[in-house]
Amino acid sequence: MDLSELTAISPLDGRYGPKLARLRSCVSEFGLIRYRVRVELRWLQCLAKLDTIPELPAFDARANSAMESLLGDFGETDARRVKAIESTTNHDVKAVEYLLKERLVSAGVPPDTLEFVHFACTSEDINNLSYALMLRDMRADELLPRLDAIIGTLCDMAETWASVAMLARTHGQPASPTTMGKEIANVAWRLHRQRRQLAQVGLAGKMNGAVGNYNAHLAAYPDVDWEAVAQAFVESLGLEWNPYTTQIEPHDCLAEYFSAVQRINTILIDFARDVWSYISIGYFRQKTKAGEVGSSTMPHKVNPIDFENAEGNLGMANAMLEHLAGKLPVSRWQRDLTDSTVLRNVGSALAYSLLGWDSLQRGLGKLELAPAQLASDLDANQEVLAEAIQTVMRRYGVPEPYEKLKALTRGQRISAAQLRDFVLALEIPVEERERLAAMTPGTYTGNASAQARKIRARIAAVE
Repeated sequence: MDLSELTAISPLDGRYGPKLARLRSCVSEFGLIRYRVRVELRWLQCLAKLDTIPELPAFDARANSAMESLLGDFGETDARRVKAIESTTNHDVKAVEYLLKERLVSAGVPPDTLEFVHFACTSEDINNLSYALMLRDMRADELLPRLDAIIGTLCDMAETWASVAMLARTHGQPASPTTMGKEIANVAWRLHRQRRQLAQVGLAGKMNGAVGNYNAHLAAYPDVDWEAVAQAFVESLGLEWNPYTTQIEPHDCLAEYFSAVQRINTILIDFARDVWSYISIGYFRQKTKAGEVGSSTMPHKVNPIDFENAEGNLGMANAMLEHLAGKLPVSRWQRDLTDSTVLRNVGSALAYSLLGWDSLQRGLGKLELAPAQLASDLDANQEVLAEAIQTVMRRYGVPEPYEKLKALTRGQRISAAQLRDFVLALEIPVEERERLAAMTPGTYTGNASAQARKIRARIAAVE
């Protein structure tokens, strides 16, 4: 069968393929090959600039232009040629080397310079830099912008609903009231903190040969300061240089990156479940769309599918991210190949993450608050004012205030009139009795409204 959305084994390339097509140029096999070509050519150009390698003179403008064209125009035809070569070499990085030699000869690059392609490199010199560049671009072009969009939406909601009181539910039971805006601000702040950590993960690279000691480099050119050359090269790619490695860059920075994305996903799973629950008790309604159905048999259904899809895809992502973060820093002795096959799933882990983020953002756009339901819940749970009353009683030295309120309210509903009668009988200052008697669950929200309105400013203050 031909590969299509219907026949693809993975739903990422099948059912969800149209939603993820934008990722293919970066985290696909094609993307990896393209990054390898970039690293190989940049290393060749780096070597040509060294006065200490007379056998490789600096490239003229024509040769450099040809290399830049090869990078800029690299497409699927070139990648297919690499795969064709690999069918003979059975080695993916060596196939890239041979492809480059073919293309450079046809571009007029002097043939006697071709053996400096992949000079003194082990495959991992190319791979570690390619994956680091891939993840850097994914972070800048996909992850951070989409996360910023979610945080922005949450800030908007927090500000809009800053003063809309709602019943809190600690342990699933009625608790001291809050506001919907404040609860959403909590999530925005958590995401912002993890967003900063993801953005700050330094992506490291190495270019030091088969076991990290520049063995081949020094065998060929013992007088070159290869550490300085490697550091300058890695940093020229916009990456951090790791001076101590085995054959592989140890992937600690990749583990930090994947763990940061995993924490973001965990926060969003938590939030998706809460929103799902609020929809189920009527705090939110969902906008409907003509032509859509919610159930194959129950016409009335408007299911919270965006939040369910988000939770499911984020769970898939986290299962993969957990394995990536836990496995990649572990390698037997100077190198084993287990990281190679695992790294090929980077795109899948991040794609599932983005699917979840997009589903959640879409779901947020469908939400409509139901203030009457929130108010009704508050009015039906007057007992949540017990906390406020017993705390004021403590201030004025009333004996056993907690116990008195416990006897009045624990495990039972109480009317506003009953609570008012209790308050008016208290031996506390008159103005305090009147203040407590006028309090309602809807007004007992502390500074929740103020906190919600500050969320955007607080985020901006730490950027």
